[in-house]
Amino acid sequence: MAFTLDFNDVFEGTGVKDGSYEVFVNSIEEKATPGGAEYTEFDLIIRNDVAGNESKNAHIFHKVWKKKEDGKYNMKTFNTLGKAFGLTNGKQYTSFRNLLDDFESRMAIATVKNEKSEYNGKEYTNLNVKYFNPSKFPQLAHVKKDKSEMSYNEMVGAGIDISDSDLPF
Repeated sequence: MAFTLDFNDVFEGTGVKDGSYEVFVNSIEEKATPGGAEYTEFDLIIRNDVAGNESKNAHIFHKVWKKKEDGKYNMKTFNTLGKAFGLTNGKQYTSFRNLLDDFESRMAIATVKNEKSEYNGKEYTNLNVKYFNPSKFPQLAHVKKDKSEMSYNEMVGAGIDISDSDLPF
């Protein structure tokens, strides 16, 4: 397989600036830190189909952490997110995964802020989502740039073509 560099297709700028952006949920997964703290991570993409959206196609990662006291999520957080992303009020889900799947490709406005934090003597700048509001543009016409913008469900649905010449044996 050959690779060609294209300097017309590069990341530029200093990242996502403080402000409000029309986003959609690209994917959503349950994860854990190396220390065992569990959370759900929303991979949000700034929409490229909305005029005035800076940093189009950039990813914003939003984490919802389980409580240390009981190892459960504060469902008020998911109710708040569900309202902003246009999920159906009163809808019942047979599993937590079904709830997460309902968020995929949903749109909202994410208001973000770059904030400094310190951990183990090192200072970091993190892009934090401060709050969500319902989208002003409920029809998603975002054009996905590459496979990094494909959700797990889209990748499974698309399948992968592998020929014998692709295999190392």
